[in-house]
Amino acid sequence: MRIGILTSGRLGYKVLSELHKQIDQSLLIATDGRSETVIEEAKKNQIPLFIGNPRNGALEEFIKQHQMELDLILSINYLFLLDDDLLGFLPLSINIHGSLLPKYRGRTPHVWAIINGETQTGVTAHIIDSGCDTGDVVKQQTVPIENYDTGAKILEKYEQLYPNLLLSVIKDMQSGKLQRKKQDDSKATTFGRRTPDHGLINWCWHKERIRNWVRAQAYPYPGAFTWLKGRKVVIDEVTYSEIGFSDTTENGTILQTGEIPIIKCPNGAIKLSTVRNKKIVKNFKNGLVLNQ
Repeated sequence: MRIGILTSGRLGYKVLSELHKQIDQSLLIATDGRSETVIEEAKKNQIPLFIGNPRNGALEEFIKQHQMELDLILSINYLFLLDDDLLGFLPLSINIHGSLLPKYRGRTPHVWAIINGETQTGVTAHIIDSGCDTGDVVKQQTVPIENYDTGAKILEKYEQLYPNLLLSVIKDMQSGKLQRKKQDDSKATTFGRRTPDHGLINWCWHKERIRNWVRAQAYPYPGAFTWLKGRKVVIDEVTYSEIGFSDTTENGTILQTGEIPIIKCPNGAIKLSTVRNKKIVKNFKNGLVLNQ
């Protein structure tokens, strides 16, 4: 089979390099300008490389110039959405999405799954259509979310699963056994793109949500954070504390200082077990309220 691979980022590179250990059928790699390891992988294997936004005819023209006849497109963590004109030009195109579709359509689904307290997520190979993660499902595999998994830990699990899932898709295509299952849109959930500014902790949340919020965004992600008198405190891990408090105490109040401060929230208290900027923590004082 003649395969085009659209991919970006660390996850894309990891999967691409594993695929190249087992297949030599790539005729095209498309990526963005910041995915340096993907670019190096393409050059190392002397594979035609398209860099940049594929829309408005750009990728189509590249394929025509190189006289490529592709049988299959695989999209792995690709930065760009494909427009209708490009989808009409390309052969069958399959994307790998980091959730159990139709749940968690959209960006960073594994992060949202942790934030929402899910005990499992998954990976789905689906046909790319004009919607966002709405195409027919062809393969799906469940991934457990363990109690101490972070967003980065889930991506490590994906790195292990994606290559075999894609190889299975390729095998089914070659044998003519690829099966398609329409998504049930009535069960779909969609979550938006996250930015570093979205990491602010709301101390009025229950302790369970705060803990999930923190671990979902822990290092090497930008991180959950709070403010102390205008200074940003990035937090990578929290644990629960048995320290007592009054329900009239304002949420976000520092109950105890030291190397591991303890903060009050509605249904308990939380220890800031791992903080990136420890110098700011030294300025914590009992009774101060965070995010004020």
